Amino acid sequence: MTTHSQRFHDALRSTGMIAILRGVRNEEAQAIGAALYESGFRIIEVPLNSPAPLASISILRKSLPADCIVGAGTVLKPTQVQEVKDAGGELIVMPHSDGAVIRAAREAGLYSAPGVATVTEAFAALDNGADVLKMFPAEQLGPQVVKAWRAVIARDIALLPVGGITPEGMAVFRAAGASGFGLGSALYTPGLSADAVRSRAQAFVAAWQALG
Repeated sequence: MTTHSQRFHDALRSTGMIAILRGVRNEEAQAIGAALYESGFRIIEVPLNSPAPLASISILRKSLPADCIVGAGTVLKPTQVQEVKDAGGELIVMPHSDGAVIRAAREAGLYSAPGVATVTEAFAALDNGADVLKMFPAEQLGPQVVKAWRAVIARDIALLPVGGITPEGMAVFRAAGASGFGLGSALYTPGLSADAVRSRAQAFVAAWQALG
């Protein structure tokens, strides 16, 4: 593992989950970020198809401690990488596996988590410098695919199923070899209060800790 990757993996090990705040408004980002951090989350992404995402990323980065990694999701183009970095983002999460975006993130000194749905995509993403692999959509791939991939992908490469993950659904993926998860609508939906997000976050953290 490279020194570059170490901080991301340290953050991932602490809770094992990435909070996805799709649709968050910048005026509520600080309170929701604080609720997530206090619940134990150490990686937070704001998808770029949210309202004023770069402003939200900047607010989260400035308001959260340094051990929390803040980044962007739904990054589709290499040109967006620098915009995220300028806002204070440190992580580029993608729904797809575009080598140009992965390389742009690496060149900018940011972490990358491309979305992959086949082993071919997975190894291509790693060749381009991906830090972790986002298995997306998890509902389609299922734990049996995680198990098959884990047989050929080194243990030190994090496999993160994303899509439809619930507190109750994590155990079967974890047993199959998942390293962690990306959490979307089961954790946050637009309009949820910070207290509601805190309650959901605590349920996820408790479920994660129960996995041992």
